[in-house]
Amino acid sequence: MSVSPAEPVDLLDLKLLPAWVKEPTEERKYDYVEGEEAPGRDRRHPAGKRSTFKAGKRDLVRQGKVGSDRRAPRIHGRDEQDRDRGPRPVSRARDQHKRSVVPPEITVRFLPHSPAFESVVAQIKSTSVAYSLFALARLFLEKPERYDVRLMAKAESPVYQLGENGAMSLDRDFLERNAFRFAHEDFYKVDVTQSDPIKGNFSNVAHCKLTGTILGPTNHHNYQPQLRSLYEQRFSRRMSFAEYQRQIEIVNEPALIERWKEEARTVTTYTTLRDGSPSTFASAAEAERHFRSNYLPGLVRSVEEVTIGGVLSRCLPDRTLNRAIEEAWMRETHSPSNTMQELATQLRQAGLNVFRHRRGMLFVSTIRTRPFVHDQGGVSPSVNAILEQLAAKPGINRKELAEKLVADVAGEGAEHRKLALASDLRWLINEGYVIEFNDGSLDLPRAKPKPKGTAEPLISAENSTKEVVAAVSAAEVGPTESGPSEEETEIGRS
Repeated sequence: MSVSPAEPVDLLDLKLLPAWVKEPTEERKYDYVEGEEAPGRDRRHPAGKRSTFKAGKRDLVRQGKVGSDRRAPRIHGRDEQDRDRGPRPVSRARDQHKRSVVPPEITVRFLPHSPAFESVVAQIKSTSVAYSLFALARLFLEKPERYDVRLMAKAESPVYQLGENGAMSLDRDFLERNAFRFAHEDFYKVDVTQSDPIKGNFSNVAHCKLTGTILGPTNHHNYQPQLRSLYEQRFSRRMSFAEYQRQIEIVNEPALIERWKEEARTVTTYTTLRDGSPSTFASAAEAERHFRSNYLPGLVRSVEEVTIGGVLSRCLPDRTLNRAIEEAWMRETHSPSNTMQELATQLRQAGLNVFRHRRGMLFVSTIRTRPFVHDQGGVSPSVNAILEQLAAKPGINRKELAEKLVADVAGEGAEHRKLALASDLRWLINEGYVIEFNDGSLDLPRAKPKPKGTAEPLISAENSTKEVVAAVSAAEVGPTESGPSEEETEIGRS
């Protein structure tokens, strides 16, 4: 059983990495439970810009261009009665819902999606350039198609899931209450047909003001089941049934009546898929009763650790769990230490070299970097000239390097000198004596002085974590007079 949507494959193209780093982060698109507004969103202002609108209007009021919208208090009618009654009581259902929303005791980790990660490894191995681990981590987190989400809960407060790959929630009652809606396609074949036109004269129909759903005449046999089903699916966690009934209006528009007649012709039947002798049910209510008595017992299981796709993580039916993942994603996007740690581990397992460069930032490359310690008298003057230029001006690119070293040579000698320079530079890069970053900048490896008689420390999980945290801190430090800019830091020009 699976409710996961087909997730598109989004493979990172590292040739475009500098341009991607410059792009603004796309707007968060975390979906909440169907029929519920996202937190902080005002119903009257769908774009979520109410505060900006009010601030602009206050400025116009101060300038005298518009009048204040403060109305004089009414002294007759309902306002006066409301003042006598005092503050209105809060709905019991809404108050219980507010008390039930508590921060879940769950750990959220973001892992690189396997196809995207394998594409990145293949691209890194096909070149000799180095990539910033900080920038790679943010690129994986940028789109949900590029990462997976691992949820780790405690034994006393697990995550509940329908079957092996079904919907999940932190609230078992919520999952059981909506189990048929989440999993009916795995147990029943749904057939939709058109019946004969509805006969009879109807003067009005019931209309839901919150969703726009036409429920039909109140005296129709299907009205009450539809009303209860819509409430349970969309509004049971937000308001009581009595409150929801006040959102139903009776309208007598002929167009809506004809529209209801056309919609009511649609007949949906449910046929079992897992029974030896299939049974067919004429309505969703009958199929749900069969589902609860035959399939639901034993279907809900508790798990302490589960991994889901990034696309699915943004549209979970449990609003509390969805919000916990979104908040963890926001923190990780700002400071991707956990993602960098996971990337560093997997990149090393793939045979790549993760190394620390200037200001403690981490980079990944196919080449193991090392300082040039040979006697300069034993190498060609061209190699010495390259090393001297990079030591004097770190971050120089190939074109600037050629202009400085071949500026005094003209004619055929210049072309020969350029070929020799390219050959020597390629040898230095392949041997790890020069680092070429993905944006084309060049630099010398960082020297690592070691006391005599001490061995290189082994890379343990604890040391790796400290290494990544230090790299994140270095990447988030603002530019200084002697340090690189933030953009240069992210794309490798440290």
